[in-house]
Amino acid sequence: MPRPLVLMPGPMNRSVADGLAGGFEVLRLWEADDPDVVLAERGKDVVAVATGGTPIDGAFLDRVPAVQIVASFGVGYDQIDAAAAAERGVVVTNTPGVLDDEVADTALGLLLMTARELPQAERHLRDGHWHERPYPLTKATLTGRRMGILGLGRIGEAIAHRATAFGISVAYHNRHRKDVDYDYYPTPVELAAASDILMIVIPGGDETRHLVNAEVLQALGPDGILVNVARGSVVDEHALVEALRSGTIQSAGLDVFEHEPEVHPGLLELDNAVLLPHVGSATVPTRDAMGRLVVDNLVSWFEHGTPVTPVQESADLVRRTN
Repeated sequence: MPRPLVLMPGPMNRSVADGLAGGFEVLRLWEADDPDVVLAERGKDVVAVATGGTPIDGAFLDRVPAVQIVASFGVGYDQIDAAAAAERGVVVTNTPGVLDDEVADTALGLLLMTARELPQAERHLRDGHWHERPYPLTKATLTGRRMGILGLGRIGEAIAHRATAFGISVAYHNRHRKDVDYDYYPTPVELAAASDILMIVIPGGDETRHLVNAEVLQALGPDGILVNVARGSVVDEHALVEALRSGTIQSAGLDVFEHEPEVHPGLLELDNAVLLPHVGSATVPTRDAMGRLVVDNLVSWFEHGTPVTPVQESADLVRRTN
């Protein structure tokens, strides 16, 4: 019996390739001299796609008409048109859960770096300025602060748990209230106005694009710290640069950007912005676990007809096929 043909449009973590070896045939599209020719010749045989960030839209899916499942590496899947996939009977999966703690740790680390100006203090030492003068006292402290979490999903709850251990009170905004002890605010503006740390953990996509805009930043206020470990598209970067320059907010810590790997030049010029190159889940154990979950989704689908972690848009489709 032929092995299922999995299309891999771009390079992925080695754990994916290792996990697929033996049970699947893998078509590594990025290695082809002419990917369009390869798709024209073999696209009809592809029954699954494993992707680590390549955009997958309806037009792409039409080139692989027999595809049954798209297994995405990562929690966010805004690069995949899940609605178009559902219309074609294609299930989409992601890798939630296995990276929650890593991203939550990064979020708190980024908050500490931003509030206490730790990168700037390290540069002060490395540049030899400590011999000349102590590093100036920082204006910010975490003591007595209130964190507003925009998106209280798995990662948001892990961040909230860590924040309370720091003595930070927590509030949140979600599409729906949750059965938690944290205060709920019905809009991002109201959440920002009630907080002096705004932690962004919501998915990207058209629905959330520039949700954090000038009005939200104004509400956060001059003592406010913005931290984004979600998607860069959620924040209006032009408004953020202006808010940081003008003192509308105090500082920002960002692990994600709207046009990665490009970074808004205004952010690069600002000392009150701490910038990381999207490393929230970037440890070997976590990325390996994400890769194994990609493989588990594919194996479970072809052996049992049920993926392990389907995305919301695929839930009805999965129920209908079982």
